Amino acid sequence: MSRNPDHSWKLFFLRLLGLIAFMLAMALCWSLAYWVTNFFYSNGNLNLSEYFKGIINTVLGFVFFFLLAWIIRFKKPRQYDFFDAFRNAINRIAKGDFKVNLDFKLKHQWGELIDGFNHMAEQLNQMEQMKQEFISNVSHEIQSPLTSISGFARALHNEQLTQQQRLHYLEIIETESKRLSKLSDNLLRLTSLEAVQQPLERKTYRLDLQIRGIILACEPQWLEQEIEMDVELGKAEITADEDMLSQVWMNLISNAIKFTPAGGTITVQLKQEGNELVVHVSDTGIGITEEDQGRIFERFFKADKSRNRGKGGSGLGLSIVQRIIDMHQGKITVKSHFGEGTTFTVRLPVAVADTKSPHS
Repeated sequence: MSRNPDHSWKLFFLRLLGLIAFMLAMALCWSLAYWVTNFFYSNGNLNLSEYFKGIINTVLGFVFFFLLAWIIRFKKPRQYDFFDAFRNAINRIAKGDFKVNLDFKLKHQWGELIDGFNHMAEQLNQMEQMKQEFISNVSHEIQSPLTSISGFARALHNEQLTQQQRLHYLEIIETESKRLSKLSDNLLRLTSLEAVQQPLERKTYRLDLQIRGIILACEPQWLEQEIEMDVELGKAEITADEDMLSQVWMNLISNAIKFTPAGGTITVQLKQEGNELVVHVSDTGIGITEEDQGRIFERFFKADKSRNRGKGGSGLGLSIVQRIIDMHQGKITVKSHFGEGTTFTVRLPVAVADTKSPHS
């Protein structure tokens, strides 16, 4: 590769200036040595040969030169402090300590480098906290059903249990086992969706027919709770990953059924607005507090823990939903009033562009 001529000239002049500065420093030190020795010769009535005077001047000149070099080294500029701090910060990050911050105010590219490094350290620290929280949440979610399974399995050893009690304990063990299995499936699905290489298998299909099929698949649940289904699905085609979007509608509709009391109403609407398809899933359930609305898409977060008591949720469903919608370059929002119901709104482009899925 050919080198930049301007860069070569700049490097040449920098080296030339460095050489000139070195020679001036040497001349200054030897001049200072000459004046000092002459002062002592004149005032001390010393009569030395020119040979010894030259040796003394040379030695003293070197002393002054090394003293000057030591002072310059000791009074190193702020850039040297920055390099030391930067090296230490990198070593801390390499050891897993991401709570670092470079407090330097430098100009131009150095300032941009400091800002970029501090931002990187902040992001790494947030990721580390998320990882620790994720591990803690997984451990908690796994420990709960395992405790139930272990406890009721031990209870089955009691020979005085009635047949009805045994069947009840076995039913609980089976339910908790399914809960563990669902948690494992959701974790694997979320991990797969968050992989950079996760592809979208695009196809053109009728979105209204897909949503209608999901509603019919959930019919036993909403009929059992005597929930009224208000469905308004306009004819609409979309080019997207059919299997992934099926998970979105299944999750949103299942959640609406889960948290809507008997005799309530669930409304599902689909319409087209320009180049977007808009889906509303509304319920007359218990709603979500304003505080929790900003966190419901976080992994393992359960808005108002009492809502999930006995529901068997893992807190991963809406995280999966948001990830799938992000991959389709869409958007999901929630609007809710506690005690009055909830509405999820999904906006999707009619045709998803063929780009790599974003990595969250």
